Amino acid sequence: MAEKRMSLKLLIDTKSNRVLFAEAGKEVVDFLFTLLALPLGSIVKLLSKGRMVGSIGSIYRSLENLDSTYIQPNQDKDILLSPQVREQKLYQNKLLLPAPAPVKVEAYYTCGINSYGSSCSQYVTKTSGIQCPSCSRKMDKALRWLQAESGMASGVGGGEEGLVKGVVTYTIMDDLSVTPMSAISSITLLSKFNVKNVDILKEKNVSLGMKEALDLLKASLASKTVLTDVFLASKE
Repeated sequence: MAEKRMSLKLLIDTKSNRVLFAEAGKEVVDFLFTLLALPLGSIVKLLSKGRMVGSIGSIYRSLENLDSTYIQPNQDKDILLSPQVREQKLYQNKLLLPAPAPVKVEAYYTCGINSYGSSCSQYVTKTSGIQCPSCSRKMDKALRWLQAESGMASGVGGGEEGLVKGVVTYTIMDDLSVTPMSAISSITLLSKFNVKNVDILKEKNVSLGMKEALDLLKASLASKTVLTDVFLASKE
């Protein structure tokens, strides 16, 4: 299956070789905002430990390599290594970043005594085989926890999916600040950058796919010139 990609238009100052700002539609903006739903553990996993800026990758690697002997019997280190939260699933942008791994279904146990008047049904545990406080039998009958989930909000009356509306074009600054675009805002931005000679400006259409999405995610953690770093710096 061909990789799905998105497009955005960069306005480049060729004299300083930097991106002043970009024009993009709702899909790109939705993608940027969905990055806020990613737990830190998922970010490390997506980028790989070696690409992480700073030392958080070392923490991840330490837990990953820690033998289960040192983990509490009622704990699971994968909860931190591959965190799954409701918001991550709701706002995961499947056009670019990999979908989260399936959530582990946790097992709970009861003693299985459900006779009328019995208080056994009040007790559940994550540890199979412990003694039921009510009848003293082993609690080894497996139950399954089901998490109620809703799909990503699509608006009243079956509107478009995603977070932002698609009726306007958006301005994305080099530091990934996002605002709705207008003719006045574009003129204001050029004034802000003190652009006096429009001949030095160049428009460039770029494509955003899996590689660029991961590069944007990595750069966003350490840089204020993300678009320049991802789409221009490597080209020189």
